[in-house]
Amino acid sequence: MLKKYKTILLLMLFVLVGCGQAPDTQEGVSTKIYRHGMDGAPGSLDPAQAASTYANFIVINLYDTLYRYKYLARPYQLQANLAAAMPDVSPDGLTITIPIRKGVYFIDDPAFEEALGREVTAHDFIYSIKRHFDPDTRAQGAWIWQNRIEGLDQWKTEGSDYDSEVSGLLALDDHTIQITLTKPFPQFVHTLTQGYAAIVPREAVEKYGQMLASHPVGSGPFKLVSRDGARAILVKNPGFRQEPFDLASEGFDPASQSGLGLENLQGKTPPFIDQLEFEFVSEGAARWNALSSGEIHFIKVPVSQFDSILSGRDPLTLNPQYSDLYEFEASPESGFIYTNFNMADERIGYHPDPEQNDRNRALRCAMVKAFDWKKNSEIFFYDIGQVFPGIIPPSVPEYDPMGDQSYIQHDLQGARDLLEANGWTQDTLPTLEYGLTHGVTERQAFEQFRDFMMTAGYPADKIRPMVFATYGDFQRAYSQGKVPLINSSWTMDYPDAENLMQLYYGPNAAPGSNSASYNNPDYNRLYESAATMTESPERTVIYREMNQILMSDCVAVTGISRTLLFLWDKKFTMKPDRSFLGGYFMRFVDIAESVSTTP
Repeated sequence: MLKKYKTILLLMLFVLVGCGQAPDTQEGVSTKIYRHGMDGAPGSLDPAQAASTYANFIVINLYDTLYRYKYLARPYQLQANLAAAMPDVSPDGLTITIPIRKGVYFIDDPAFEEALGREVTAHDFIYSIKRHFDPDTRAQGAWIWQNRIEGLDQWKTEGSDYDSEVSGLLALDDHTIQITLTKPFPQFVHTLTQGYAAIVPREAVEKYGQMLASHPVGSGPFKLVSRDGARAILVKNPGFRQEPFDLASEGFDPASQSGLGLENLQGKTPPFIDQLEFEFVSEGAARWNALSSGEIHFIKVPVSQFDSILSGRDPLTLNPQYSDLYEFEASPESGFIYTNFNMADERIGYHPDPEQNDRNRALRCAMVKAFDWKKNSEIFFYDIGQVFPGIIPPSVPEYDPMGDQSYIQHDLQGARDLLEANGWTQDTLPTLEYGLTHGVTERQAFEQFRDFMMTAGYPADKIRPMVFATYGDFQRAYSQGKVPLINSSWTMDYPDAENLMQLYYGPNAAPGSNSASYNNPDYNRLYESAATMTESPERTVIYREMNQILMSDCVAVTGISRTLLFLWDKKFTMKPDRSFLGGYFMRFVDIAESVSTTP
């Protein structure tokens, strides 16, 4: 009976929100609404396809994962989410046993009997991981667990029958999961924080099919009310488990985190807001105006406004004219910006003719030399990002400050000499498409890239824009190998450099995380040799050698780690995150006073 009353109340809430009016939680008290400005839009909201930061931010608020990161702990620390405790790991590191919480329910939905959400079980986790290995799902997260879980790849080969057991993926009972790895994988539990690992009920997949991408059915802190190309509106899940907030267990540091009002959260039960709105505003000027007018409450500040909001660079300091309105944080990026060459494209990548293959490598290296990182950083990153060679950024211990800096040096004559020595002329240079999403900044980045290439002798009409309406569309295209020049970024999924090195591991080729479809046997061998290692001096040596191999093959124009600047309305109590915690922080956003719900 209680479940039925809950369903009626929830439906009333949806009707009110759908009419554009935010419901009152009690007479005279406005609904707490938080509007989060995002600089891009997600593609699918199916966890199996949550391949972008934008999708992941929303997915982990709609669905549950077994683990998450503590809200406030820095360095980041794992803790149980849907799991009832941290895992029990066998001495050999191969068997992982995870208890999950009892009494956690999926949201009410017509996919279930009588439209009432049922309890989440260990079987749901197993089903959700299997989906990544079912070709019909067109999943993009299989690379995380490929060849790592005993019997899972074989299950795919044998036809992906969901009623067939996978030896390394078992439900010992309804609330106990046992995973058997093929070899130790120290980062395994970190993968269970990802949107890819979110738990989906089989009934919803079978009812909605591909429509699950826009009709999520989870057990997370929020439920989707509506979504279009401009925004997604979520409301609090009234059935979300009751877990009072505890500052100490979330890693609160009074020395660095006082002043944000976080102490006022102690003992309250999240989520603290009633309605969560994601506003997709890719244009920097529009995003800034939306914050200034109060239409949204948080933004990643566009570079065009850095001069306006900063009064100093060392340290980065907020202009006093904004300090009464906004909280401010400068956050070094846990990742980097790069342009991958699609190695599966014979025009620029691998070629069956060894001689042409060598010429293609010379072309890539010439393009790397022609790129001017200093100008790029000044124009697009306010010169506060850090340029580095290869794919190991300064944010991780494996970074080598004494490494080969020549890879990021602008060497126009060297680029021209390489082209000439390898027979590349304006007539023979291939026509290449540069992928980008629709937007002013993205178009400017393309024009700068093309200009750099033109100075080395590349004809303007042979570097062409390939424009996509959204980042999700772009991501799908390059995951299918359709984009020769892939300008993108990578935000680390978990705080371990292994997550960077796997980006160019051959078996992770598109549609996996290796969007370059790079496949170097020496690189693969070194990656595999380090796969069971945790952070150590020995592993650092291996990773640096792998980084050098990538630069020798000129597989990407890389890279720069940005410094991200965040502004948010002082009315809100929060510590936002764009790195490993990501969208998990949103369940802890609170508001000290009512925010107008007038559209």
